[in-house]
Amino acid sequence: MTFKPHELDFLRSTVLGRLATVDPHGAPQNSPVGFTYNDELGTIDIAGYRMSASRKYRNLAHNNKVAFVVDDIASRDPWRVRCLEIRGTAEQVTGASDPDGQLDPAIIRVTPRRIISFGIDDQDTAPHDLVPDIRDA
Repeated sequence: MTFKPHELDFLRSTVLGRLATVDPHGAPQNSPVGFTYNDELGTIDIAGYRMSASRKYRNLAHNNKVAFVVDDIASRDPWRVRCLEIRGTAEQVTGASDPDGQLDPAIIRVTPRRIISFGIDDQDTAPHDLVPDIRDA
């Protein structure tokens, strides 16, 4: 399994992340996106309105390397953040049709190659003493 159980719980607890892609000129672009975890494939699937016309979708035709981040602030006092960064490759895929006809059937599918997890499973260690869990997928 690519993700650990606590990371899957974290991914399933939210629907908003940020996807970084690279444009044809090498400039980074970072976009807030809705997503779901694809249990069957172990991927992050990103859908949206007019996805096939978006810059992030078109960027993948030139460079398929991406970074995807889901994070939040679990506490402000004490300051405690939780973060899951997924580095990998992405592809342009045609997904299932939206029954309401609102979402573009084009989706971005992210395949993890490296995972960086921080503060998700350990709520007891002092925030500045936490050590990230960094591993290749």
